[in-house]
Amino acid sequence: MPRFHVDLPLSVGRLVELPNETTRHVIGALRLRDGDEVTLFNGDGGEYSGRLEQQGKGAAVRLSGHDEPRRESNLSITLAQGISSGERMDLTLQKSVELGVAGVQPLMMRRTVVKLSGDKMEKRMRHWRGVVIAACEQCGRNLIPPVAEIEDFMAWLRRTQAPGHHRYLLDPEAETSLRDLTVPTGPIILLAGPEGGFDPVERNAAVAAGCQRIRLGPRVLRTETAALAALAAMQAIWGDFR
Repeated sequence: MPRFHVDLPLSVGRLVELPNETTRHVIGALRLRDGDEVTLFNGDGGEYSGRLEQQGKGAAVRLSGHDEPRRESNLSITLAQGISSGERMDLTLQKSVELGVAGVQPLMMRRTVVKLSGDKMEKRMRHWRGVVIAACEQCGRNLIPPVAEIEDFMAWLRRTQAPGHHRYLLDPEAETSLRDLTVPTGPIILLAGPEGGFDPVERNAAVAAGCQRIRLGPRVLRTETAALAALAAMQAIWGDFR
């Protein structure tokens, strides 16, 4: 059943008018028609089933059912990701949502290629949050992982003490693998670098702040691969892939 996010209050019995952009997608791209079944969610953890009602050029959904399926991971993982360029960052966000990440912290790092500020930064943040919502529509998640405001890595590291968190830094030169670790009992912060990886100063600062270096096999992975491979491995070893 097609799923759509709407930033509106939802309740059984209500007729929900779809926003213009959603209507264009529903009618123009997907070619849904009167009476077709759809699912709406607004990020509150539940989803609402109903039937489409066309209203001239607009569309609405009459909600008839409510459910709260369990689709969130038992692992609470925040991905602290060094910003990568263009489609690489989009891919990382999209697939990390599918893999169950609880939130994303974009970080400006010494080797970050993309330079963002002002209006350009705000536009990119809106775009990334849209990527996350679209991924939730596709994969069935009803809680939307937040994308935090962009921060400088060193400033974020100083600010984030993260008591009770397990912090892992992806490093191809590390000696420890995921299988060497004990099962984490609290929230996880996974640190992944941008295209050029972590600068040695950043790596040393992260280790001094309590981050544990881990490796993912003998090969060096691209930035758009590393975090996703780590998330999938964590879900397979500790999470809901078992």
